[in-house]
Amino acid sequence: MPAVSISLRVLAGAIISVLTISGCQTLDDAGRVIGRADLVNDLAARLDRSNELTYSADYQLPGGQNASISQTQDPLRAAYTYPGGKLTVTADATTACDTSTKKPTCTLTAPPAANAKPSVTIFTEVNKRGLVTPPVVIGLLTAAALDPDAAIRQYDTTVAGRHATCVEVNQLSDAPAVNFDACITSEGALGSFTGTLDGTELEMALSRYRDAVESSAFDLPAGAGLVDRRAAEGQPPA
Repeated sequence: MPAVSISLRVLAGAIISVLTISGCQTLDDAGRVIGRADLVNDLAARLDRSNELTYSADYQLPGGQNASISQTQDPLRAAYTYPGGKLTVTADATTACDTSTKKPTCTLTAPPAANAKPSVTIFTEVNKRGLVTPPVVIGLLTAAALDPDAAIRQYDTTVAGRHATCVEVNQLSDAPAVNFDACITSEGALGSFTGTLDGTELEMALSRYRDAVESSAFDLPAGAGLVDRRAAEGQPPA
């Protein structure tokens, strides 16, 4: 998700710096901190690599529902499809579509500024509809690494036939999710997530991964009404 993703190498480096500068750590504390920093570094590096990939990932949600994440590099863009909606992020606009009504509605707002620190708030509605995005998971992992009271367990598994590294986090404070379980594949795709995020119970698992994206993945829903707010935000429509 290139246009909206966190600069993960910088983030991971900052986490390690924060966790290791304290002069009040015992040897046990230092060992625990280093383990968390290494874990975040590994998972952040995988997600960072995925930002350079063109791929599409399909997810199975509870109740037989589905969601997907698609990303290309040329042109740089990403699309998130979930029950009742779709979010696309391109160089021209961030477009949030509500497909839960008979006539879909899409609202266009300004895209994330180049090299600006992104905000995960654009994924709020996505989370509510059942799809968790990589930047949100990175935020939770960061919170876990910084929380000395959080219980973190790492394990390996296979998701959709692909190896994945997972973390089970419990007793997390001052974060949108207190307890969660997340898996990331070797390619860097989000393999699965289970947890309660901002009061919404979420469960998703990768069902299919491809190193290609159909162009239709970025199309707006057929017959959708458009609301363009970019001019009001100081950006002329493309």
